[in-house]
Amino acid sequence: MNKWYVIQAMSGHEKKVKKAIEENREAQGMLDLVEEVIVPTENVVEVKKGQQKISEKRLWPGYILVKMNLSDDSWQYIKNTNGVIGFLGGGKPNALTDREVEEILKELKDKKEEVVHKHNIEIGDKVKITDGVFVNFTGSVIEVYHDKGRLSVMVSIFGRDTRVDDLEFWQVEELPADAEVE
Repeated sequence: MNKWYVIQAMSGHEKKVKKAIEENREAQGMLDLVEEVIVPTENVVEVKKGQQKISEKRLWPGYILVKMNLSDDSWQYIKNTNGVIGFLGGGKPNALTDREVEEILKELKDKKEEVVHKHNIEIGDKVKITDGVFVNFTGSVIEVYHDKGRLSVMVSIFGRDTRVDDLEFWQVEELPADAEVE
């Protein structure tokens, strides 16, 4: 019976290991023993130099899930794949429980469906607006809506504080903490 196991791989090589396991299964006679390989990831939106980019980020760097029928042959096949350090559990790998698998697969499904906004902007940070009507104005962040990827900034226009709402993270550039805000 196929069960889920966690294997440890060289960090940064998870996708190569997954590909090697999947591509060599047939040649090594492992199609019936090694069913599925998953590298747990999530989609992350990052803002770099004012540009919004979506990238895939590993949830558990260095770890891969493998659904397989553990036998001496399948154990050797996985263990001898380039980039594999070993099974979690050491000498005698322990399969994940059904409950653990359910929770992990549900979490991975949820992570695939949502896009996580990754930014370090916090209330009080100084920013320069790089896009829109208030381009080149600088101000302080007064509200951050992480779930929507938006923020509000207080800028000074003709000496009066003016609130600029509904800016997206890619529309601002973080300034050093000691920067003067006009």
